[in-house]
Order: sequence, then C-alpha cells, then structure tokens
Amino acid sequence: MQVDFYHLTQLPLERALPRIAERVVETGGRLLIVAGEASQRAKLDQLLWTYSAESFLPHGQVGGPDDDRQPILIAGEAAMAANGAKNIALADGVWRDEALGFERAFHFFDEERIAEARQAWKALADREGVERNYWKQNEQGRWEKAA
Repeated sequence: MQVDFYHLTQLPLERALPRIAERVVETGGRLLIVAGEASQRAKLDQLLWTYSAESFLPHGQVGGPDDDRQPILIAGEAAMAANGAKNIALADGVWRDEALGFERAFHFFDEERIAEARQAWKALADREGVERNYWKQNEQGRWEKAA
C-alpha cells in the first residue's frame, strides 16, 4: 500500500488533482476522489469537466446509476467504491484511515492542513505494509520527492 502526501505550495488542488487523475486513468486505473463537504464535491465535479480546453476526465458522483462504469467517482466518504477503484485521492486535506484499504492513496493538503498531515505521516510510520512518500512543489510547480 502506497501513500503519497502532496503538499500544495505553488499550484492549487484544482491544477494538481486533474494531472494525477489523468495518470491514473491513462494507466487503466480507477480513482475515488473524497471530499467531505458537498460544495467541494460539486466544485470537483465541475473541475473534472472543464480543467482543460482540450479534454475532460469522465467521472460521476457516488450514487449515480452508472457508478460501476465510471473511471472516477467523487464521494464524501472513503468507502470502497462501486467502480472498483484501487486508488483514492483525499482532496480536502483530511486524512482518513479508510484510505489504507486501497492500493494507493494521494493525500493532498495545503498550509492550513499541514499539522494534520504531519500527524498522519507520523502515524503511518510504523504501519506494516505502508510505503510513504512526501511530494512538495518547487518554484516552477513541479513535484519533487522530499521524503
């Protein structure tokens, strides 16, 4: 199980998340995106349709008629997804231990959530079978592995 901590320092979530989602879908994977607040889920729903003039990411919000067919689902909880996702993106900066039930977790957080992210990082240090990676953006907005 791999947990990638993404510290948003230069680019906002709205620019970082679609890139990660694209990579997951391009490799044939499926993704569950989690945000606790309904308003953020609605923004993420819109974002995945409009983030690029050239493309979009096919997706749906959990509870739709074709959840099992969606490559990306947006949900309020980190439960096993109807689409069979093995990847989870925690988009609201809140770590959830339920993410450990997936093969890979992307934990996005900004300066407002850095203390919570540090707690999660430390809590996962001794968890057997968990590989942690810490990614930080450089001044150009590119991801660099920091730990």
